[in-house]
Amino acid sequence: MSATVPKVEPETEEIAAGNDLPEGWASVPLPEAFEINPPKPPSGALASDKPVTFVPMPAVDAEAGAITKSELRPFSKVRNGFTAFREGDVIFAKITPCMENGKAAIARNLLNGFGFGSTEFHVLRSRGAVLPEFIYHFVRRESFRRAAEAEMTGSVGQRRVPVDFLKQVEFPVAPLAEQERIVAKIEELFTQVNATRAHLAKVAHILKRFRQAVLAAACSGRLTEEFRVERHLPDWEYAPLEDAGMRIQIGPFGSLLHRHDYVENGIPLINPMHIKVGKIIPSADFTVSSAKAKELTQYRLREGDVILGRRGEMGRAAVVREAADGYLCGTGSLFVRSIDEQIDSDFLCFFLQSPQTKSNLEMNAVGSTMVNLNQRIVGELEFPEADIHEQHEIVRRVEALFKLADTIEKRVEAATKRADKLTQAILAKAFRGELVPTEAELARREGRDYAPASEALARIKSKSGESKEGPSSTRKSRKRY
Repeated sequence: MSATVPKVEPETEEIAAGNDLPEGWASVPLPEAFEINPPKPPSGALASDKPVTFVPMPAVDAEAGAITKSELRPFSKVRNGFTAFREGDVIFAKITPCMENGKAAIARNLLNGFGFGSTEFHVLRSRGAVLPEFIYHFVRRESFRRAAEAEMTGSVGQRRVPVDFLKQVEFPVAPLAEQERIVAKIEELFTQVNATRAHLAKVAHILKRFRQAVLAAACSGRLTEEFRVERHLPDWEYAPLEDAGMRIQIGPFGSLLHRHDYVENGIPLINPMHIKVGKIIPSADFTVSSAKAKELTQYRLREGDVILGRRGEMGRAAVVREAADGYLCGTGSLFVRSIDEQIDSDFLCFFLQSPQTKSNLEMNAVGSTMVNLNQRIVGELEFPEADIHEQHEIVRRVEALFKLADTIEKRVEAATKRADKLTQAILAKAFRGELVPTEAELARREGRDYAPASEALARIKSKSGESKEGPSSTRKSRKRY
């Protein structure tokens, strides 16, 4: 994570506009710089059986901003009824939620030079004054997508960005040489940001393995080996959990609960889905009436119990704290209650969460469609009968190590969020002309002339004829995003 990127400010709603544009830049309506949804190639452009690249919506990776899973289809099968594009065109999703998620890409390496795809793509084809990469990065900006979202039309779930929105966008055009430097700098910085993200993602996996390693050491005796030696404590002996002073109780059978027993904000039932990261998090809509709770007294949880999910992910366990005292064990759970004061509930919970125990439970779980645990399987687990003082020391050390891991995890989450924001901040800086020296600045420094963006745009106009709307500077209805 040694890569460095320049300090950039959060993206603002608008790019520099009008007289605030960098020297040598020009601001024009999008249609003056791009063909929007250009026409399909003629039927004779390619033999009907020749394969071409086909891009369904799922083939565009929103996070990577690239076509990752294209297909090949005969030209005749896709020419009609699909969106057409060619090498170097920029495609981006116009339908919700794909557009908001950033599904956009540059069409590259199209077989036989043609591409077709979902009708839910808009296509932008440069008229020559703008690099495909430059417009691609423009439409990937969050501010652009937010503006496009605000203009969507259609019913819920089928809302789309209309072509009229694109026609109203005022696009900042830098000189071509400057565009090349901007794109190169963006890609350089994105490579560094992505490398940082990859490193941060690895830390999350490392921390998960670290926690499991801590539990493995704690429940095998390795974590406190010197503690035993210093205090002349006996070596561990093992006994089945059911013989180690424990009561094991599976939650009520489903036949004991009926639809009319469930009420809102009643007595919570705790199933595996309510056991998260060693904590009990009840659902307000998964509760039963007080009258029903009285019928299920034997399933009532007490402070100090350890509840264990017996379906799904093995080893999902939590200690019942004061706040959860009186909750009910759900049908998908069981609880272990120590009737021996020489058992630390947290130590028991760590034992049930340890990789050794999880492996044992996975190996012995029963059932075909939904594997689950029963009292016998849990009761036969070999539980380490450590001295109570050592159990307390194990809990103290594990909690200290887990607290350290939690601190690192929070820092990683914060760094990941900063990295996510940084990509947008880089793009904002790029389209304000602040990411690299401007072409005008370099030309003065090197004592040479340069071609401002207006010259390239003028050549395009001269080829296609002057726009009927007149010079872009007089258009008051255009919007800058």
